[in-house]
Formats: sequence, structure tokens, C-alpha cells
Amino acid sequence: MSSPLVVLAYSGGLDTSIIVPWLRENYNARVVCVAGDVGQGEELEGIRAKALASGAEECYIEDLRETLVSEYIWPMVRAGAIYNRRYLLGTSIARPLIAKRQVEVAKMIGADALAHGCTGKGNDQVRFELTYAALAPELPVIAPWREWDIRSREDAIAYAEARGIPVTATREKIFSRDRNIWHLSHEGGSLEDPGLEPPRDLFQLTAHADEAPAASEVVAIGFSRGTPVSVNGKAMSPVAILQTLNAIGAKHGVGRIDLVEDRLVGMKSRGVYETPGGTLIYAAHSELEQLVLDRRTLAAKDIIAPRYADLVYEGRWWSTEREAYDAFVEATQQNVTGVVALRLRQGAVQVAGRSSEHALYDERFVTFGEDDVYQQSDAAGFIRLFALPTRVRALKDQEAAARHQAAASVGDRAAPVEAEVGA
Repeated sequence: MSSPLVVLAYSGGLDTSIIVPWLRENYNARVVCVAGDVGQGEELEGIRAKALASGAEECYIEDLRETLVSEYIWPMVRAGAIYNRRYLLGTSIARPLIAKRQVEVAKMIGADALAHGCTGKGNDQVRFELTYAALAPELPVIAPWREWDIRSREDAIAYAEARGIPVTATREKIFSRDRNIWHLSHEGGSLEDPGLEPPRDLFQLTAHADEAPAASEVVAIGFSRGTPVSVNGKAMSPVAILQTLNAIGAKHGVGRIDLVEDRLVGMKSRGVYETPGGTLIYAAHSELEQLVLDRRTLAAKDIIAPRYADLVYEGRWWSTEREAYDAFVEATQQNVTGVVALRLRQGAVQVAGRSSEHALYDERFVTFGEDDVYQQSDAAGFIRLFALPTRVRALKDQEAAARHQAAASVGDRAAPVEAEVGA
């Protein structure tokens, strides 16, 4: 029987580094790695050589940055999706794309199975496998963390050391990190105690607020139909926009989030996130919508946004539900074109100004002076009709109280008569 060909989603981190030899030892497998460049930067340096040295037959490195931003992150931003009130879904949004490319490579080379390095307690196993189910339902899935006897990251480090596989994780500083062009996440180690403040040296992207410049800076973000298209008046590609805003936001200590979140598998976990550019984009997009969308449309979007966040977090990207939400969001974004200026200072973000040719704000309607557009006397009739349910309820309550009082009064008069008859 020939050795099965397994395609592994490969990051070069601790988990996937030891999975290559583990698949060879336990499945007698030939292993091909797929690494998606979603903006990890220097983490990808030497990754192909490392995969081959670990025993992989080949390692495909795919530049997915432009696709990630334009086809995954921008739709999420337009929807206003935020999970658990604060998480901007940095890890979640990249998984469907990475898994999709892994499936494409697997089909191209005729693979027999797919594999990933997600733990049995985490969310990523669901995100990867829902993509597999949608795009390659015929391929079996190997998830070593659900099979092997390795039970901790300390065990994984020992496994790597025994086989001469270099890894950056250590027993003393054992944080699990995920980085892409949208964010950097930190989990594990001392962060597993939610009562402890994150170590000052944990953060790798953003300046501490105490060390950020004392002088504020204004940055202007331009949008076209809900999609970011420029920074400070300069048109840029999606990747360039994020890179530019990441640098500006990080310098001012913007985008740090410390969150105890609800994992999909049912437990609470703590994650610390750095999303400098994303924080600016969300703030600007929300402010622009407030300027150009009517109250009812904004309310409808506020209903959709957390549901969109849920499906991203849960890996249900390849679903009719997401396609339906995208169609709704597309309709709401037709006039979300304009510029929002943000003032940044030592971790804080404030709106400095906003403008749009589609603004529903019109000074003629809101001025307290005389105008020909809004007749203030009309408000009396509006208020009377608007208050009608309140007035009807109050009248009914008054009538009920009067009946109760009358009944009580009759009872008080009847009591002496009853007493005399009884005597």
C-alpha cells in the first residue's frame, strides 16, 4: 500500500513543526505543507527550508494578503462585525482563506487527506474543518491534537527537541501568538490568569500609552461605498492602507484589547490583541455611517453586525447566511462615501471631523434660527400623535383608579349598615 499524501496547513510554529514528523511516524505519510502569507512578516523567513528539514516533501508559500484584505476583511468592516463587543476578529477572518488555499493545493496535487495543527479546545479546528467540509467534503481530515498523547505545549517543545526541530517557544515564555496584516494575538502562559495584567514586554506591535508621543496626530481615512480607499488624501491599495494605518496607530498606542471571550467550544478564554489599523478603520467607518445612513437603516445594521461577527468567529464563512448578509450590507453601503478624520493621542482615538456628499446632516434642518424648511409649529401635532399611546394608557389607568376608588367608597358606606343588621 502506497503512503498517503497529506496536505498540512503549515505556519512554522511549534504545533505544525512537530506535526510533519508525527504524520510521517504515525501515518507513514508523505507530507506537503501549505503556508499562507497573510502578513506575518519575518515569521515566514526560512519557513520552506524549515518544513523540508522537518521531513516535508514540499512547502507551498502563497501570498494571500491582497485577497485577505479586499475579499475578507473589507466585507467584515462594511458589516461592522465585532465579536463579544470588542474583538475585531483578526485570527478568525484569515482562517477560511488559508484553508481554502490549502484545499486548492490538495486538489491540484491529488492529496489523500488534509491536516491542521489546531488544538481540540480551540476555535480554529472548527474554522478549518468547516471550510474543508464546504470545499472538499470528500477528503478526510487528520487533527493530531485530537489523537496524540501530547497534552501541553511543554510536551510539544520536548517532542521538537528530541527530533532536533528548532522552535521559538520556550518553557519560560510560552505565549501562543497569531499574526497577520490585521492583528497580532497573544494567548497562554501568564495570560491564562485573567486577574493578572499582561506583561509590559508582551506587546510587539503597539507602543505603551506611556511611551507614545505626547503630541496628537490627525489621520484622515477616505471611503468609497463603505470600503477604505485612501489615507490622508492619498489613494492606496488595500494592503498599503492597512500597513500605513498599522504604523500610525501602533506609534500612538492604539488598538490594544484585553478580552475574556466566549470560545465556540463553550469555555471562556483570555486573549490579548493588537489591532492598530483595524481600530482606526472601524472607528472611521462607524462615524461615516452615522453621517450618511438614516436611523432605521443604522438600527437594522446594528442587528446584523453581531450575527455577522458570530459567523466569522465560528468559521461559517462559506454559508448562505453570510451571502445574504453581504447582500444586505451592500445595499446599505451605496452612500457610505466620504472622509473621516481621527485624532490619536496615547492610546485614545477621537473623531476630529467627517464629511460626505451624501451626508443626511443639513444645517437648514437643525438650526435654531428661522428657516423655510422646517416649521417649528408643526412639532405640536407630531408630538400629540407620537404621544397618543402614552396618553391612552394614562387615561385608562386614571379610569381604572377611579373605578377602584368608587368601589372602595361603596364598601365603606355599606360596612356600618351590615354591622347594625348583625347586631
